[in-house]
Amino acid sequence: MLKSNHYILHPKNLHNKPYDFKALIREHPKLESYVFVNDYNTKTIDFSDKDAVLHLNKAILKQYYGIADWNIPSDYLCPPIPGRADYIHHIADLLSIKNQKRAIKGLDIGVGANCIYPILGGQIYGWEMVGADIDLTAVQAAQKNVSDAKNLKTNIEIRHQKNNAHIFEGIIKKGEHFHFSMCNPPFHTSAEAAKKAALRKLNNLRKKKAYTLNFGGQSNELWCNGGEALFIKRMIKQSVAFKDQVDWFTCLVSKKENLLKIVKQLNKLNAIHQIVEMDQGNKQSRFIAWKFDRN
Repeated sequence: MLKSNHYILHPKNLHNKPYDFKALIREHPKLESYVFVNDYNTKTIDFSDKDAVLHLNKAILKQYYGIADWNIPSDYLCPPIPGRADYIHHIADLLSIKNQKRAIKGLDIGVGANCIYPILGGQIYGWEMVGADIDLTAVQAAQKNVSDAKNLKTNIEIRHQKNNAHIFEGIIKKGEHFHFSMCNPPFHTSAEAAKKAALRKLNNLRKKKAYTLNFGGQSNELWCNGGEALFIKRMIKQSVAFKDQVDWFTCLVSKKENLLKIVKQLNKLNAIHQIVEMDQGNKQSRFIAWKFDRN
């Protein structure tokens, strides 16, 4: 992996180098008021300030991905883009993409208002992407992000999952084929668990201020009954019905201790699977990928 002062990301990730705030501010002047020089004489922002993160994202999307206008509703998840791009690059490796003329179609489960994975998949690799979500507000915001960007309209479609008992059913159409699916599942088991995790983040950032989630987030984005382990196990069970329509199913796994339960479920269903580790500096991340024998 290519190393930098800030990250250890996928070699193809454009964000391996520290943020060039001068260039980012030139692209998005509103970012300037959030940038300061820290105790190490380095320019940065307060990552516990959701407005600062929002404007950093706006600048990154303008500078690197040609997205002139991107927005999310207040209190919806505002994702750190470098790590999101890593997931996209590792999926490309999983698919063993060698011929760039190959048409790739992907499905993002839980696309969110930010629509970040379809945007990155489309802009980095030219993939056709479908994003799905149960939250109608998120669906409408994602659709607006797509429609506002002329260069996204042709390869991104947003679909509303109207039944929260289903993950793939009602989204994947009859006869439709996807090369992969991806998902950033709700991490926590309850609203209280999500709040405690946010407070730990703030303590790690040495911030003594009122409780806030530094990247925002609605309840369906942050927690669900049983947490990510139960959610992913349910996704695995439901994926069997669509094994002939999706080449690779993938899902981020935030908590390493959940892998044992997840792998046990995959083995029970005789799924071919692998764990893809993603090293992102001081953060270790991973996703599980699985598929089924079609013989």
